[in-house]
Amino acid sequence: MKITKILLLWVLVFFANGCEEDPNSPYLEFTGGGFIFNYRIGEAFYGFNVTPLRTIPAGTKIIAEFEDPAGGPPLIVSQLAKENQIQFSFRTPGIKEIKKERPYLVKVKLVDTQKDIVFAEYSHQFTSSIDQASLPDKALTIGPGYHLNPN
Repeated sequence: MKITKILLLWVLVFFANGCEEDPNSPYLEFTGGGFIFNYRIGEAFYGFNVTPLRTIPAGTKIIAEFEDPAGGPPLIVSQLAKENQIQFSFRTPGIKEIKKERPYLVKVKLVDTQKDIVFAEYSHQFTSSIDQASLPDKALTIGPGYHLNPN
């Protein structure tokens, strides 16, 4: 009986130590993303998902910066972290001039809204396997029923 109690205590201590977060580990990891070409409406965009690897304080501002394929300033999208959120998704508005096989840089910044400081930053590159030229100039369909575009 005494050995069972000692073994149970050892197991609890082992699991409790395993639950501690490593303060040097990254907050986020990229878990998906890329370019989407919607031929029906003649639009392209890109986006990604990130998954927390450790606790992100609720109210943290997460800022995603996307390299603009057209060469303009970065496209910026942001959201506030919610308690126990298991994934964050970001995407650009419609974009133009995507080049095949060219890597495009994205950055994610975690900002403490109380102190207005960036406390973590990560980057990743996404590459399109097709060129923007493969999209039609005008939407092929219109409306919710995807009716043919009369133009």
